[in-house]
Amino acid sequence: MSSTNSFTVLYSVQKSKSKMNPRLTQSQQRTICAQLGRVKLQLLYKASIHGFTSAAFHQRCNNRSPTVSVGYNNSGFVFGGYTKQPFSQSGQYVNDDQAFLFTFNAKKLIKYPVNNFACAVRMIANSGPYFGEDLVLVNASQAVTHSNPGNYYNFPAAQMHGNDLNLTECEVYQVEGTTERERPWRTVMWESGKRTELIEYIKSYKPTVSSVTQPRVLLIGPVGAGKSSFFNSVNSVFRGHVTSQAISGSSSTSLTTQFRSYSVKAGREGKPLPIILCDTMGLEETKGAGLDIDDLSSILKGHLPDRYQFNPSAPLHPEAHGYRTSPGLKDKIHCVAYVIDASKVSIMPTGLEEKLDAIRRKVNLIGIPQLVLLTKVDEACPQVKEDVRNVYRSGYIKDVMQEIGSRLGVPLSCIIPVKNYSEELELDMNCDILLLSAVIQMFRFVDNYFDELSDRMSNIQTKD
Repeated sequence: MSSTNSFTVLYSVQKSKSKMNPRLTQSQQRTICAQLGRVKLQLLYKASIHGFTSAAFHQRCNNRSPTVSVGYNNSGFVFGGYTKQPFSQSGQYVNDDQAFLFTFNAKKLIKYPVNNFACAVRMIANSGPYFGEDLVLVNASQAVTHSNPGNYYNFPAAQMHGNDLNLTECEVYQVEGTTERERPWRTVMWESGKRTELIEYIKSYKPTVSSVTQPRVLLIGPVGAGKSSFFNSVNSVFRGHVTSQAISGSSSTSLTTQFRSYSVKAGREGKPLPIILCDTMGLEETKGAGLDIDDLSSILKGHLPDRYQFNPSAPLHPEAHGYRTSPGLKDKIHCVAYVIDASKVSIMPTGLEEKLDAIRRKVNLIGIPQLVLLTKVDEACPQVKEDVRNVYRSGYIKDVMQEIGSRLGVPLSCIIPVKNYSEELELDMNCDILLLSAVIQMFRFVDNYFDELSDRMSNIQTKD
């Protein structure tokens, strides 16, 4: 073969390889993989290269499993389905209790699980990926989607693909297990000695202002995000076993109906720790429900007494029983922690996001430091569910943290992932380390509050 021909062959091979680059972004791949465990995606079929034909699809994808099939259209929608079953041309339905359809809304993955396992996927010879009778990609060997929701999957067609059924691309990826571990992007020592060190630091902490012995941290978050559970979990670490002093659980409306100030003790009969965690009603999307933003100012400034009964339809008034007309520095809030469910960041309702933004602005005006506790990281990412030590190796969790940081206007360094105790009976060292690290981060923010206060006082005295 001449050198010219060799160059031509090599160039065409390289060009073919470059065209096989996945159209799914790295972020989208991580988001999908986060639903499936410690896996990676390997591109098998790309319609723009191999052809929008059933023959090309079956040739490259039959007997390969599990798979993720993805369709793209001119309207910018990215959608598809997952099945653990290998494709074939048998004409039969196959059972798959793990199958689901999905679509991306910006970075958010919206899942639609199969509701009839027996008919999850159909092995049709003259079409591409065929999910029930509901969604078909490369239908009848054409660059089109067949969409008929409501049979074995329920999804709004406008949300799934914008009712644009013409495909610009179709890809099928094989889901492959991987032993590769992403490098941790935060360093944590997962050792019992570290746990002991964190506990001792918390016990011995003293605020820089002598008039405050127990800084007050206000927990704010949507209903069910885990505010009360966070206090219970921290309390459990110091009690030595799982406890549930604060009312917590799952409900569509707030289980916390009073303003509560919780002090954590170092052991059953130990001294109170130098922190008070303040719990409020959960935030709700609708107006007139959940925590009233007008009540928030009273909480931040220290007017609310412990056990104040919230009334969402009427904000607090100075005549209320126990109202502090002249709160001292020790009564005020010194740090605000937003408690956000990691598994629901991508589907946070607009109304809720607007409420959080309004609260953040109000807190900023008063000059109180703010951080985010990202809860339920194990529910958001199977890799973390398998081992909580993977929390800082999970690219998906980092993506979630970046998304909530962008939505709330806080940097990544102010976002702390935690796993609360919910179903466990015994403590776990690694969960403890995350929880204790969150408390220490609160102390650092409290120090910032007092430093800022001290600077302001110095400036006033200098002017005088």
